[in-house]
Amino acid sequence: MKVTTIGIDLAKNVFQIHGVNEHGKATLRKQLKRDQMASFFATLAPCLIGMEACGSAHHWARKLQGFGHKVRLMAPQFVKPYVKTNKNDVADAEAICEAVARPNMRFVPIKNTEQQAVLSLHRARQGFVTARTAQANQIRGLLAEFGLVVPQGIGNIARQVPELIEDATNPLPGHSVCLSSDCWSTSKNSIARRTRLAHRLRRGTGTVTLAAGWRKFPGLARLPPVHW
Repeated sequence: MKVTTIGIDLAKNVFQIHGVNEHGKATLRKQLKRDQMASFFATLAPCLIGMEACGSAHHWARKLQGFGHKVRLMAPQFVKPYVKTNKNDVADAEAICEAVARPNMRFVPIKNTEQQAVLSLHRARQGFVTARTAQANQIRGLLAEFGLVVPQGIGNIARQVPELIEDATNPLPGHSVCLSSDCWSTSKNSIARRTRLAHRLRRGTGTVTLAAGWRKFPGLARLPPVHW
């Protein structure tokens, strides 16, 4: 009998598939390797497909839509109540299949490649900001061990650390000078990369803040504005 609804538990290598017919009876339980996914769904009659909105979900949603299927993405917390047994791939796929057919289910908009590219830049930039902050705190902690206190703020690190490294009268041992210099070089690298990504996003959105720029990308409109 024809499969009308399918739930896919996404993974890195092996995907679990659970499909039901128009009466809700399970007619398809299958594992597919990554390289089998496209060929399997390309030959399958168009149906409703549900997936959790996690890593690679938007990629597979676009690909399966290209085969004529109706694809819906759901937040994992909305799928969780439908898991009937202990959590595993088979149970997850069945829960996804059931959840996607619920009339009151809320779905995640599928992003196109341009939207995902902008979001990737945004996330990468935030990663460099986090790395820069962690490195600055590490430098501040290392110097504090020798009584050299640098005030909070990346600007104070940028101004004072190079001076302390070059100051021959400071109490830092040679190894600590080299370590502080290496840490500061790493921090500067993160700052430079963050700045390059910020410039790319400015050019892409035409604004210093992303609040107005997200209007070009409806799928990202709910993200909070980020100030540079």
